[in-house]
Amino acid sequence: MNSLPMTEPEKLEGDTPTMRLFSLLEVIAERDHPFTLQNLVEETGLPKPTLHRMLQQLEGVGVLQRESDGRHYSTGVRLRRLASNLLINNTYHGSRRLVLRQLVEEVGESCNLTAFTGSEVVYLDRVETAAPLRFYLRPGSRVPAHCSSSGKLFLAQMTAAQRRRLLGHTQLTSFTNKTETDPVKLEKDLETVRRNGYAIDDEEFLPGLLCVAVLVPNPAGRSNLAVAIQAPIMRLTHDKALHFLPALQRAAQALAAIESETAHPATAYGS
Repeated sequence: MNSLPMTEPEKLEGDTPTMRLFSLLEVIAERDHPFTLQNLVEETGLPKPTLHRMLQQLEGVGVLQRESDGRHYSTGVRLRRLASNLLINNTYHGSRRLVLRQLVEEVGESCNLTAFTGSEVVYLDRVETAAPLRFYLRPGSRVPAHCSSSGKLFLAQMTAAQRRRLLGHTQLTSFTNKTETDPVKLEKDLETVRRNGYAIDDEEFLPGLLCVAVLVPNPAGRSNLAVAIQAPIMRLTHDKALHFLPALQRAAQALAAIESETAHPATAYGS
């Protein structure tokens, strides 16, 4: 694993043990794969015994976990649960919901905001259509990445090596006769998603449900937010989903403005 280049040893910020642990977690959170004690020594410049003690503390409370080889560490269940709860209960909830409501009013179908956590897609918020026939997926619900529109967008952003690491330890369950479980064919599908800039779930997760999603732009790089429209196939065809793309992209831009705190959602959405 490559460490970050340093001209001199970089110390973790903080005057107290608690703040130094928090600073170490910030370093760890930037990694997208397991790491060793030596990796952190090279990256932070701190003595190995100090870092070893800090890792033991974090592992002891379930924030980190040791991999099967005994050398590598990765995020623990407790830290992943904390990250998910922060996403769901974000203080921007009211502004985000306003954008979703405006999108539902424009397209007439249920819309949701999702993020990627672990190997699944989690629903951060959802606004339902007034139409009598609908699918209920509440905030906090989790769906698989390989057969959901948002999930395919998140997967398409990754490098091939990152996807292999993730999907190699994830069972590609078949939920309908349209679910793609062949890794080679799925990789081709993801290439198309990356090229198009949107993804469609055509009854791949739930029979009778069609979804279309786009990423919420992130100027800093990879996005971990997606906005989607969902509806029964009797109301939302593939062609109609593509017709809704401009509205979906405007909503994504409005959500991006909220994330960067540069605009009010109502103004951004109406521009």
